Amino acid sequence: MVKKISGPADYIPAVGRRKTAVARVRVFPNGNGSIIVNGKDSNDYFARETLVDTVRQPLRLLDVAGAYNITVKVVGGGVSGQAGATRHAIARALVKIDEAMRSPLRQAGFLTRDPRMKERKKYGLKRARKAPQYTKR
Repeated sequence: MVKKISGPADYIPAVGRRKTAVARVRVFPNGNGSIIVNGKDSNDYFARETLVDTVRQPLRLLDVAGAYNITVKVVGGGVSGQAGATRHAIARALVKIDEAMRSPLRQAGFLTRDPRMKERKKYGLKRARKAPQYTKR
């Protein structure tokens, strides 16, 4: 599934999610390995080195780090959730490119969406589960 955009470049789209973050990724084949997140370089957007490593994990696992250019639009959540959503989206796009990549990505856990979200506050409670102190009299 290769989409055509206005211009000569083709790309593979994918969406990744983690907690409340959503990342939309476009993977351009025949690239030099650059990753642009919301108009910035991934090293600048994800300030911590661990988050940059998180984003690049699927590419490093498959030894295709320099083969693709990637643009990402990510919204919602915090920086850590956005990095996880980006990793999820990149992994899904790589599977669209080559179905043989599914097995190693699945074993590494990159194709599994992390559904953990903050639980909503319920009425009558102070937080999601914390009840007011019980008084007998």
